[in-house]
Amino acid sequence: MKKERIVLGGGCFWCVEAVYRNVKGVVSAVSGYAGGGRPNPSYEQVCTGVSGHAEIVDITYDADIISLAEILDIFFVIHDPTTLNQQGADKGTQYRSVIYYEHDTQKNVIEQSIEKAQQNYADTIVTEVSPLPEVYPAEAYHQNYYNLNASQGYCQVVIAPKLQKFMLNFPDKVE
Repeated sequence: MKKERIVLGGGCFWCVEAVYRNVKGVVSAVSGYAGGGRPNPSYEQVCTGVSGHAEIVDITYDADIISLAEILDIFFVIHDPTTLNQQGADKGTQYRSVIYYEHDTQKNVIEQSIEKAQQNYADTIVTEVSPLPEVYPAEAYHQNYYNLNASQGYCQVVIAPKLQKFMLNFPDKVE
């Protein structure tokens, strides 16, 4: 197994995590916080926007099964990378579109993926691309949220359609 890591933020981490938990080749998808100035932030600190952190998903994947480019293809389909600090009704810097990378090889793939994805959007992609900062796992009740709460309203109205969009657009990548 060739383990690689990428950290993605695309609005609510429940949505991003739900998708990547179903991607063939993803070893783990952990909801968390990154990119702010406060160490060990709580959800309450992040959701107010004052911590500067984004809601992210820390993804470990087997690069022998799925490439970073394929992971990013999915990312650019399941959220709107053209809205600054917002995904649907979720607004604030904590919901920004962001990709945190570990090394320059990843950065090059990210830049190429953004160029490719831009062809599908009339508006400019505003996804932040930055070196990987400290990542803080979110509280236990945020982990695997969709699978544990699938009948909850937010899961039905917001997460399920993103999961369905992934499955329809990438049927060969569904675990």
